[in-house]
Amino acid sequence: MTADLYIRVSTDEQADKGYSQRDQEERLRKYCENNQIKVRQVIFEDHSAKTFNRPKWNGLLFDLKKKKNVVDFVLFSKWDRFSRNAGDAYQMINILRKLGVEPQAIEQPLDLAVPENKLMLAFYLAAPEVENDRRALNVLLGMRKAKKEGRWMGVAPVGYANKITEDGKKYIAPVEPEASIMKWVFETLAEGQLNIEQIMKQAFQKGIKTCRSNFWNLLRNPVYCGRIYLSGYKEEESRHVQGLHQPIISEALFYDVQDYLNGKKRTYRAKVGSMDELQLRGYLICPKCGKLLTGSASKGRNGRYYYYHCVSSCGARFKAENANQLFSSELKKLVPKAGMTEVYKVVLQEEFKAQTKSQRDDLRQVKDALEKANTELTNARKLLLANEIEPSEYRSIKSDYEKKITGLESKLIELSQEGKSIEPLLNKALATLTSLDKLYEKADNKAKREIIGSIFPEKLVFDGFQYRTARLNEAVSLIYSMDKGFNQNENGQTESIFDLSTLVPRTGT
Repeated sequence: MTADLYIRVSTDEQADKGYSQRDQEERLRKYCENNQIKVRQVIFEDHSAKTFNRPKWNGLLFDLKKKKNVVDFVLFSKWDRFSRNAGDAYQMINILRKLGVEPQAIEQPLDLAVPENKLMLAFYLAAPEVENDRRALNVLLGMRKAKKEGRWMGVAPVGYANKITEDGKKYIAPVEPEASIMKWVFETLAEGQLNIEQIMKQAFQKGIKTCRSNFWNLLRNPVYCGRIYLSGYKEEESRHVQGLHQPIISEALFYDVQDYLNGKKRTYRAKVGSMDELQLRGYLICPKCGKLLTGSASKGRNGRYYYYHCVSSCGARFKAENANQLFSSELKKLVPKAGMTEVYKVVLQEEFKAQTKSQRDDLRQVKDALEKANTELTNARKLLLANEIEPSEYRSIKSDYEKKITGLESKLIELSQEGKSIEPLLNKALATLTSLDKLYEKADNKAKREIIGSIFPEKLVFDGFQYRTARLNEAVSLIYSMDKGFNQNENGQTESIFDLSTLVPRTGT
């Protein structure tokens, strides 16, 4: 008689239970020696027995099919070395028997020709399967418990790192520079100035290392706003729980991005690129036909010369160098006079309060709606305890109200942030405005274009000698209107470098 010895031990089993390939081999060889069985080969497997899709086993099975009737037995120490799945095990036993090979566990020997022994075989095969299922269930319940406590399970997402406290508890914490890059990704996407492909490309250039498909998954992951997703299980609904880790972005920003991804918010506007010499390209309107001026360079004897010119056939054409210098001169006229900063600050704060009155009203309404929703959910819980509604009805009500409450809480956070004091931002803006001309001259082309776009929400009309615009940024317009009141000439007339609108639009228009 001849046998192949099959020795299997997974890495986890060797660590947890002390299984040893050497120990199994010694016992199998001793059994063969005592029973005058010749050993043809020894197969060592380091793979789980949940399925028969194992490299070494597949090789053994192929060899047995190729060389029939050369082996009488496939021996192993116990049936759980053979399989931990009863259904697969019965199927494999039938395959081996058709090949003339009898599988046998030396420590749990069974004569399968005896019908009653099939009951013992079922027990030997089912026991490890039950053990696996129990272990998997314990892991699942343990992970759910950890998630309910707000702990992130698994490998940390991009922007976070896995860490362990002194007492051995695992957690995740922001890691730089990835955390700042991910924050930039969410903020830029919410602004709507760049599409996702452009943002993803820049994020990769900044240092984010992930694949394209996972990048999309990151944008959907609530872990960045401090929440953990808990999937539904049995009668429990799926929901988000408050995480123990430090968030990288606010909840309001996260849900704003989700609206963008879901198609509820589409504010993407293509940016117009420009060379340094054509810093105003995309901001100028033709004085003749009203179309947008573009820019290009002409090659001359002594170099290249740059021009702004109309896209139509009206023939409007201006030297870029002259237009750029005139714009810088006009920009200097917007710099406030010394000593006026505090006056501007008081007036702008009053204007801000007046224009955000509706936001404060919205904040009050959201608070009232949130309080009402919590009260109604509490009342539903009381009805459940009084047996006046069925548990299934309560779960449905609870699910609906939790979604409503989450949305209201997100809106409350957003409105609360908008209602914060603008003094720090105002101080920074006024400091920038007082040195606007110097900042513009020293800035690179990208920064110059951002300055232009932030001050002038509408296009500029340039006729070769001067600029005209219908409206300034509302804050700059208010400051400049105040400044004119303190800058009268001898004839009692105020200077006018732009045709300014006297109306200051509402916030957000």
